[in-house]
Formats: sequence, C-alpha cells, structure tokens
Amino acid sequence: MRILGLDVGSKTIGVACSDALLITAQGVETIRRVSKKKDFQRLKELVAEKEVHRIVVGRPRHMNGDYSENIDKIEHFVDELKKVMPDMDFVYWDERLTTVMAEHVLMEGNVRREKRKQFVDKMAAVLILQNYLDAQGG
Repeated sequence: MRILGLDVGSKTIGVACSDALLITAQGVETIRRVSKKKDFQRLKELVAEKEVHRIVVGRPRHMNGDYSENIDKIEHFVDELKKVMPDMDFVYWDERLTTVMAEHVLMEGNVRREKRKQFVDKMAAVLILQNYLDAQGG
C-alpha cells in the first residue's frame, strides 16, 4: 500500500506517490483542474493504480502559523473528495514553503523558467509527501 501526496491549487493539483516501503516520494503528475468530477475521477484512477491507502493533502500556512486564504477552498475540496472515496484515510500536512523549495530544486536542476511552471506543483506535492514520510519515521 502506498500514500498519495496532493498539492491542491485553484488551477492544478500536484500529485506525488510514495514507494511501497513508505520511504520515498516520487512525482506522478500535475492534474490541470477542469471540473471536480474530472479531478476526482483522475484521483480515483491514481488511487486504484497505485494501491493507495492514505492521501496526504498540503495545508497552506503563513510563516506566522496562520492558515492561508486558500484553506477554505482546499478543505471544501477534500470534504467533497471524501464523499467520493469514503474508505480513504485523509491527512493534512503543513506545506509551508514547499512551493518555494520546489522552485529552488528546479532552479538547481537547471530547469528553465518556462518549464518550471509545469513541474512546480508536482514537486511541491513530492516535498509535502516526503516531509510527511520523514516525520513518520519511514
């Protein structure tokens, strides 16, 4: 069984998945948001394909600890997703600075600015999931 990591945004959803031993996170894809129905369908496909038992969702916070303005939208998205996947275990994880870190990782990898936009959400999902896995002692 694996864990899926999500970086939920208004236009895209970055997706990462753990390995079977729950040690490392790898980027899977960036879902372009079209409609909740299509977004949920793609996530259900990934859950089945990867044999996922838990979904870790990034919860955005400011550096002072306050939640981001996006938190209500993300929590609403997760509440709706829970209705589609009632047996799935959902966990929120602090995603402070993950997008900034993702940008730095991509810059260090010499990914051109135009291309970074394509990968930053998936990389943020990797960082959210990896931080969660590391905290679990995997």
